Amino acid sequence: MSPAELPGRFFRSELKLVFRRRRNVALLTILGLVPVLISIAVKTSNRSSRGGSIFGGISENGLFAALAALLAVLPLFLPLVVSVVAGDAIAGEASTGTLRYLLSVPVGRTRLLTVKLAAILVWCVACVATVALMGVLAGLALFPSGELTLLSGRPVAYSVGLGRLALVSGYVVVVIAMVGALGLFVSTMTEVPVAAMAATLTLTIVSEVADAVPQLSAIHGWLPTHYWLQWVDLLRDPVRTVDISTGLLVTLGYVTVFLALAWARFGGKDVTS
Repeated sequence: MSPAELPGRFFRSELKLVFRRRRNVALLTILGLVPVLISIAVKTSNRSSRGGSIFGGISENGLFAALAALLAVLPLFLPLVVSVVAGDAIAGEASTGTLRYLLSVPVGRTRLLTVKLAAILVWCVACVATVALMGVLAGLALFPSGELTLLSGRPVAYSVGLGRLALVSGYVVVVIAMVGALGLFVSTMTEVPVAAMAATLTLTIVSEVADAVPQLSAIHGWLPTHYWLQWVDLLRDPVRTVDISTGLLVTLGYVTVFLALAWARFGGKDVTS
């Protein structure tokens, strides 16, 4: 096998490892159940829903089931699911003793990190897509699917609503990629996968807690989680792009920093296992 063919084979092998692991399959399944459970809860509730909000709009249009599910999983469960895979990226190889073997193959440390990062990003896309797709299907099965009323009050066609959902999903993938980059960096610092997963999730929660403290308002704009829920601006007409653009730039900055730290740490790390 030529060196040029090795990265592609390694990447496919990494994807199989991520998506065939029972723990990850279980987490992905639970993610997919979230919009279904939300839809069933709203359908069986005796309370009349009111428009103008994401959860309130579910009974008026099933597309809101996907949006409500993304709103529900983004603060905690989605970071948890990403932390599990990202924290296991390097630490998992070290704990099983396969890291030295991987580096003995002509892959290189930079290429290894690149493949691991690519697999984490694919996992992020799969997680968000699962929530969005299951939300759309559950919404179609249980609720109307005609015109969608945006949060600003303007009705749009269902196809336009699907486009807005695609934009929301893309934004969520980008911001949650920060957790993946953080997890990859932490994973290079330990040989205990559980410790890397826990540290990644803990740091993410610390950012969210700090963002909720009014006395720390001076640093809110610099926190990586501050702009996570700004995707709601994509459901307005016209779309408010200021905070969304800022959120993307802040996320890109953190991803760049964490990847640089991961490369610096792993590049000079003495691999003993």
